Amino acid sequence: MRKALLLSAIFALLLWWRSAPASDGIPFGVISQRSVTLTAQYWNPILGYVSRKTGLELKLKVARTGDETSKMIERGDVAFIYSNHFMPQNEAAGYRIFARKDDASISGQIVVRADSRYKTLADLAGKEIVFPSRVAFVGYIVPMDELQRRGIHVLPRFAGNQEGAMGQLQAGSAEAIAVNSSVMAAFAAREGVRYRVLWESKPYLSIPIAARPDVPASQLNAVRDALLGMDNDPEGRRILAAGAELLKQKTPARFKAAADADYEDQKALYRKHYRN
Repeated sequence: MRKALLLSAIFALLLWWRSAPASDGIPFGVISQRSVTLTAQYWNPILGYVSRKTGLELKLKVARTGDETSKMIERGDVAFIYSNHFMPQNEAAGYRIFARKDDASISGQIVVRADSRYKTLADLAGKEIVFPSRVAFVGYIVPMDELQRRGIHVLPRFAGNQEGAMGQLQAGSAEAIAVNSSVMAAFAAREGVRYRVLWESKPYLSIPIAARPDVPASQLNAVRDALLGMDNDPEGRRILAAGAELLKQKTPARFKAAADADYEDQKALYRKHYRN
């Protein structure tokens, strides 16, 4: 009898959960560079701060991989997105850039373990390179463009996200990986990974923050102002400093205004790669 009552209660709870209304929070998507747990630990305090300052309830949404993030953008699942969203299939969604992190510019790198037998990019001809995903800008588009320009044919394999590739290098299951320079440096500092850079690209602007075109101007402006004001507010500075410590970044990130025109060079590289 007791077991039957327990099963009935569980069944009723499941029915309630399936029929319960969805949260009214505004979805804020973040590109999958690190684990979902680490991404949440970094971004939830930032979004909590913005929510308190604006009265808007922002809810973090993270896909498991870069490719899944691109699909999320294509479908317009999130009101705001922190991601390079320049894949051709994302263009119709019409996201508008309004901010970016004001940290050091990012570069693409191809790296190996410190004790690797490989010394130059030419040594990787015909070898396997692990990339984060097909949508990663400095982790795939930029290094693949360089390899193609040099006529170096490689065998690409995809890890899903930046730290997925780095974890494979750390474990010895990947001999060479393509990465975001700043994410690699922070991962190595946290995990004690010794690595060597075979090639590094020129610097590019860091990942932008954009809004779906139907986001009201009042909401967009409120979110932008709260992000840009974090560094001028004691609470905001504490959150940014804690985030830098969490990721083992040298300096806390800040946010600054940005626009679509700032990213024309990145858009051009995406178009070039996916036109071929």
